[in-house]
Amino acid sequence: MNLVTPSSHRLAASACLAASMTLVGSYVALSKPLAAAFPVLLLAWLRFGIAAVAMLPWLRKPAHEPPMTRTTRRLVFLESFLGNFLFSICMIYGVSMTSAVSAGVVMAAIPAAVAVASWLLLRERVTGRTWAAVACAVVGIGLLGIAKPVHGAPGGGSQQGTALLGHLLLFAAVLCEAAYAVIGKKLTSSLGPKRISALINLWGLVLATPFGLYFAAQFDFGAVSAGLWILLVFYALAASIWTVWLWMTGLRSIPAAQAGVFSVLLPVSAALTGVLALGERMGTLELLALAIALVGVALATLPGRSVSDL
Repeated sequence: MNLVTPSSHRLAASACLAASMTLVGSYVALSKPLAAAFPVLLLAWLRFGIAAVAMLPWLRKPAHEPPMTRTTRRLVFLESFLGNFLFSICMIYGVSMTSAVSAGVVMAAIPAAVAVASWLLLRERVTGRTWAAVACAVVGIGLLGIAKPVHGAPGGGSQQGTALLGHLLLFAAVLCEAAYAVIGKKLTSSLGPKRISALINLWGLVLATPFGLYFAAQFDFGAVSAGLWILLVFYALAASIWTVWLWMTGLRSIPAAQAGVFSVLLPVSAALTGVLALGERMGTLELLALAIALVGVALATLPGRSVSDL
């Protein structure tokens, strides 16, 4: 007797989406100490390289999978360039200039950004609630801009300018992630989750290699502690393998609009990791910004009472 029911299959897919977003939040936060130890472009190259070795078996095309068309190849490249390469660069630089808590607030704009991207690129309808979510994201990020940093970094007024640039870079990462979500949904109709993960990581490695080699030639690898190497391996596996595979697996069974609800776990995970693992503190404005950002996530992702979304 087949014990796998549609409800249990959906539950498993939901668990994959939840685990993916929780991991994304944790590695966004934990990239901060890595960015302090490695040049950002070298860190990205090492991430893609470690993951490429781990995912070698996933590159082989399954027998049942059709050959990739030119359109699919183009989408794979764009998925990697925007959602892997540029996202990593903007996110790591952004977190290094701000805090994990700030990153959580800014990353909470992802569901609203995905909705707007779907409206622009896929001609999907955007409801009034979604525009309200966009407004919440703007208010949350604006509060970060006027909040005084409380996570212990020195710098006074110059730190405020650095934090603003960091917030802008994190928002650029949000836009990259929105493109990643829209393109990823298209790719799941023709490629399996493992192959998508391996292919976009391989493109990320190709794009990062010239920069990685340049910085590696000048870097003292012997000065890196064993703990940071372990953290780097976790970051590489989580960012390039586990989160991508879990998200693509969940997307195969759950519509993208409904999957977006699980993104609420990203800012929560990032903020909690920053506080519990990195010793960061949240000031009143940062706490308010996180709360408003989470309201925006709820508005953008939770189902409405009616189709008119009143």
